[in-house]
Amino acid sequence: MKKINLYSILSALLLVTGCAGSRDLVYFSNMANSGAVNNNIPGTVIIHQKDILSVTVNSSNPESNLLFNSNKTAGANNQSNQSGYKVNEKGMVNLPLIGDYKIEGLTIEDAQADISKKLSAFVKNPVVDIQLLNFKISVIGEVNKPSTFIITNENVNLLEALGMAGDMTVYGRRDNVLVIRNENGRKTMNRLNLNNVEAMDSPYFNLKQNDIVYVEPDKSKAVEYSQNTRMLPVVIASISALAVLAAVLLKR
Repeated sequence: MKKINLYSILSALLLVTGCAGSRDLVYFSNMANSGAVNNNIPGTVIIHQKDILSVTVNSSNPESNLLFNSNKTAGANNQSNQSGYKVNEKGMVNLPLIGDYKIEGLTIEDAQADISKKLSAFVKNPVVDIQLLNFKISVIGEVNKPSTFIITNENVNLLEALGMAGDMTVYGRRDNVLVIRNENGRKTMNRLNLNNVEAMDSPYFNLKQNDIVYVEPDKSKAVEYSQNTRMLPVVIASISALAVLAAVLLKR
């Protein structure tokens, strides 16, 4: 009877120490071993006030190219040494040969086409290239390197953003990543479960300018820093001592 009771005590102790909530730390863990995913196409970039644009022109006239490309007026930001054309509070930029040009609200593709059309009155075969110099996203919360990042190609998805931030910590909730977006002066928020491959179909998976990604900590982090958890080493030491004592008694 004594041996049975000792076995019962040991089993209970091991059960207490071994019972921890399991978490899925694998991205898209529900995806099959093979197969294609119908990921949504990245959204088009809309130009807004305070955007800083790189506008370059290539044409048959080298002098016109130099005039246009050397007359950039605004520093982009502290994180970039590039300079560009800043969209003012009226949504306009001042371009050589064209003058004040209303660019706010246009996509980059539409602005390129329209500026090329206007420049064709002055230069031959103009080809316009526009890039957004201050396309930025922020990644905060349970990541290894929270920061704000400048994106040079206006195309970044949620996984790439997490990669730039050094990935999630072990406490980051992969099933509840929050994306905060500002569209037309209105903030919208959406939560994505990155354990589920269907998250790639969300319009929030591909990030937009000024998006904020917040990785929420799970409950285990709160437990780790709670007052009760400070006693964990003492509890483990006590369990170990009891296990040794039980082993000695069982040999008698």
